[in-house]
Amino acid sequence: MKIGIVGCAGRMGRMLSTTVLETAGTHLAGGTEQPGNPTIGEDLGALFGTQRLGVLVGDDPTALFAEVDAVIDFTNPKATAAHARLAQESGTALVVGTTGLSDSDMAVLAKAGESTAVVHAGNMSLGVNLLMGLVEMVARAVGLDYDIEVVEIHHRHKIDAPSGTALMLGKAAAVGRGTDHDKAAITSRQGETGPRPEGAIGYAALRGGDVIGEHSVIFAGPGERIELAHKATDRALFAKGAVQATIWTDGRAPGLYTMRHVLGLD
Repeated sequence: MKIGIVGCAGRMGRMLSTTVLETAGTHLAGGTEQPGNPTIGEDLGALFGTQRLGVLVGDDPTALFAEVDAVIDFTNPKATAAHARLAQESGTALVVGTTGLSDSDMAVLAKAGESTAVVHAGNMSLGVNLLMGLVEMVARAVGLDYDIEVVEIHHRHKIDAPSGTALMLGKAAAVGRGTDHDKAAITSRQGETGPRPEGAIGYAALRGGDVIGEHSVIFAGPGERIELAHKATDRALFAKGAVQATIWTDGRAPGLYTMRHVLGLD
């Protein structure tokens, strides 16, 4: 399977590219970076410390989408929306791990899903997707008698908050409760906030150091507290999940999918 990586020279792009090179049945067929990036024109294999592949880092994503079977995107919301439009036009499968997407960005992904297979997930690990199912189950069981708080910590370089994974978990809790997440969510608190609203789903985002990602969902009830947690200790698990999702798109009908579909959990 010919796979392309947009943002291939970034921290996650390099890990994705290396994972593709190490995965049987996949071929790293192209990669792009923003115009002006110093890696443009370099051999992809040499860039990652392996043998030369005869494929150069480019700056034209349109050409990349025309050359490969699928593209993996862990870039930024603006770039991801543009890449989704290219996937729609070319029919090339797209796997998106970008977080911080707006409702309008998600609408662009859904539109692309009418023409090709698109997988989007704020977190591509098996553990987090299993945790989502547990959160939904507990939220359904305890109802409004338990207050829900989602706490996450990431490295100092992360640019969005709450994290995409935290929002996935909060939305799973809302599904379990049968409530509207956007109306229930409290993403920040400051000053005199008053009593906690019934049914609220609160978020706390911590940033510092080199933490890959840790998430906890707290159900605080009368006389007890239930805590469900996931801690990522190796960033490679996200790359492996993304490549697994990319292979899964081969021959898949058009649609907007999640990792729960890929892992058979939905």
